[in-house]
Amino acid sequence: MVDCVVKNWQGEEVGQASLSLQVAKEESAQHLLHRAVVRHQNNARQGTASAKTRSEVRGGGRKPWRQKGTGRARAGSNRSPLWRGGGVIFGPKPRDYSQKMNRKERRLALRTALASQGENLIVVEAFVDQLTQPKTKELVQALNRWGVEPGQRTLLILPEIPENVFLSARNVPYLKLLRADSLNTYDILLADRIIATAGAIEKIQEVYCD
Repeated sequence: MVDCVVKNWQGEEVGQASLSLQVAKEESAQHLLHRAVVRHQNNARQGTASAKTRSEVRGGGRKPWRQKGTGRARAGSNRSPLWRGGGVIFGPKPRDYSQKMNRKERRLALRTALASQGENLIVVEAFVDQLTQPKTKELVQALNRWGVEPGQRTLLILPEIPENVFLSARNVPYLKLLRADSLNTYDILLADRIIATAGAIEKIQEVYCD
């Protein structure tokens, strides 16, 4: 059970909210979170690095010099990996770095991460009506009123992301917007502060606590 304060647009405390989360056992929680974070980072890798082998490098069709009689080491191609401009031995090739993790494990890791960030979680009332037009300054001021200090990595969780909120937040350093049904363990653990609306908390409870 995670208990947190509910604040309004002005930053005043207006109530309490709780989030009931089934988390991993203490002895296995760290290992589970580590697996979830490594999986997230690996799945983000493009895997497009590629180096040419000696068969793919251009040139090298003619034998550089005759086999015997020159006093030099025998050579069959000037694109050997031993030569400048030659191919690469065991170089990288395009590959898929993605890892699998069971759905139940992924959700357990996410709930455990949320529970571990309980003291940094702040619930706010829905504020979409307060931003009638895109205004970065107003959103930054609201974040300061909610207790976010400059330079803190902040995760803002909403049930839906309206255009005005997206445009207001996209140029704020260290601020990331996520929908409540698209959370991930990595961003939750990385955040110094997590701001979620009451609607987002209900959505999290509905999606991840089944």
